Amino acid sequence: MSTDKATTSKSTTRRKFVLAAGATGAAAVAMPQVSRAQTVTWKYQSTWPTKDIFHEFAVDYAKKVNDMTGGRLRLDVLAAGAVVPAFQMSDAVHSGVLDGGHGVCAYWYGKHKAYSLFGTPPSWGWDAQSMLAWFYAGGGEALYNELVNDVLKLNLTGFLYYPMPTQPMGWFKNELKSPDQFKGMKYRTVGLSADVFKEMGASVTILAGGEIVPALDRGLIDAAEFNNPSSDILLGFPDVAKYFMLGSHHQQAECFEVIFNKKRFDSQPAEIKAILRNAAHAASADQIYTAYSRYSNDLEAIKKRGVNVIHTNEAVLNAQLQAWDKVLAEQQKDPKTGPFFTKVINSQKEWVKRTQAYLNINNLSSSELQTAYKHFFG
Repeated sequence: MSTDKATTSKSTTRRKFVLAAGATGAAAVAMPQVSRAQTVTWKYQSTWPTKDIFHEFAVDYAKKVNDMTGGRLRLDVLAAGAVVPAFQMSDAVHSGVLDGGHGVCAYWYGKHKAYSLFGTPPSWGWDAQSMLAWFYAGGGEALYNELVNDVLKLNLTGFLYYPMPTQPMGWFKNELKSPDQFKGMKYRTVGLSADVFKEMGASVTILAGGEIVPALDRGLIDAAEFNNPSSDILLGFPDVAKYFMLGSHHQQAECFEVIFNKKRFDSQPAEIKAILRNAAHAASADQIYTAYSRYSNDLEAIKKRGVNVIHTNEAVLNAQLQAWDKVLAEQQKDPKTGPFFTKVINSQKEWVKRTQAYLNINNLSSSELQTAYKHFFG
């Protein structure tokens, strides 16, 4: 072989080697090191009927997870009752019958009254946005995990999300002008709200969302609250009651809880666990945007159905706060559950006392905002 041909051959070889190395490097840049695995499908049941906007929100969370995992984990969304009744969803996730679920903490207050403090806490003068801030930035999440995993020994991992607007006091056959009208009333609610209305004299019945309107229609209960104008009109409340009372301290701040079987959650790679957590934060934003639009439109639709929409008066609201005082005092006396209950409410009070002091002086009050609204809109 001539010297020129040998030199050319070596140069060509070197070029091929450099090109191959470059291609490998480019592939390494284009293909980040993430876990690659076959698609896993989890059964994920909500506590809501299919037609409820809350089930739509359960679907929205699942879609975010499915999209962000790129198909590696797929949440198969089921409505309440598809596998187990709504109030058995938590137990089904714990045991592994379900892989995950979507509901509210108030539904599990039969396990421990403090559970409701993470879903329907006292009306401390905060709102649901502040409650979620306490959960993620004020020590609430550690207390939640302590309750779920250490106190109750549940095989669950959970995240809270979606700061709900204040819940209406509910649907009635007549306008409530006095707190005395609750005496003897058969009323539906859930969580610690049940204790509040019992203190006000009501006979409380705890029912899942899809069972309320049939019970009202058959006269099994006299009145009920659920959550919001969109859920209420979809579930048929305007067909069975004509007085819709808005404004209440019974569930003034609430949010969703999404839960997963802890063993299955822990078995997932880090990026999947991060997606399950951060999808809740993303859903908080998207769903409150949707709620502002849907709730306001559906309230107008409710008015057109011949429903009297009334803001709850001060006498009833003050009676609710007095009932809260009694409920909190009573719960703290319980020798079994009282110490942890007290631990949680002390944490919440410390948070509200500090953060609300800033918000009260910085933000416009409700009456000042109403003044601005009237100025521009009459």
